[in-house]
Amino acid sequence: MADRFSSKPPKKGKKRRTNLAKTALGAEPEKRGLKKSPTTDADQRAARELTAKVKTARGRKLSSTLWLKRQLNDPFVARAKAEGYRSRAAYKLIELDEKYGLLKPGARVVDLGAAPGGWSQVAGRKVLPGGLVIGIDYLDMPALDGVELLQKDFLDEDTPDVLKEKLGGQADIVMSDMAAPTTGHKNTDHMRIISLAESALDFAEDVLAPGGVYIAKVLQGGSEKSLLDRLKKNFSKVSHAKPKASRADSAEMYVVAQGFRGGSDD
Repeated sequence: MADRFSSKPPKKGKKRRTNLAKTALGAEPEKRGLKKSPTTDADQRAARELTAKVKTARGRKLSSTLWLKRQLNDPFVARAKAEGYRSRAAYKLIELDEKYGLLKPGARVVDLGAAPGGWSQVAGRKVLPGGLVIGIDYLDMPALDGVELLQKDFLDEDTPDVLKEKLGGQADIVMSDMAAPTTGHKNTDHMRIISLAESALDFAEDVLAPGGVYIAKVLQGGSEKSLLDRLKKNFSKVSHAKPKASRADSAEMYVVAQGFRGGSDD
């Protein structure tokens, strides 16, 4: 899913709120020197295994090499490829749907931060035909049968009106897998992702039908109190979950709010 949502430099023009997700990151850390060779049998075995897994790391940063190794050993990556999903993130939504019964045939779904399209694929397989799936991301996405994909920044001021026009009515589910690049600073990362969740909730409260569902990525520790209070006021049930497809070393989790009552905290 679109964990890359905020990697693009911000567009010029008025935004609906401060685009924390697109704040420029700091300079690249200084490169560390590499050891000439492993000094123990265990180190030598690990080096041979890593070389075999990723073929070669010449000219590649250590972080890139480790990412490739993790991808090659990730069962959800292999499963997504075998089952025709665009990303391993598809299984996060599949698990949430199995747990909470979110996606119904004929439902109208808006997917925020949709690239590369895994969540939109899952939604399409569940609600189509008869339903509607609209996915939006500033990144380009190849077409999906039956799914309306828009290349546009969700934080642009006119985006809600564009989405409403495409919807032509109310939505049953607004789901957001939007994320900001992590900085390593816990409070900053938390603030950025909560800002995105609040932007998604602003839109959800404006378009959801009674009984509707809101899903958003947050960080471990749950939702900000103000966001959680708002959800509890406007939804009959609020839950947090960390799907198995979320990496064990990731702080991400999801808030699932069901039974939209209507109204807003404004």
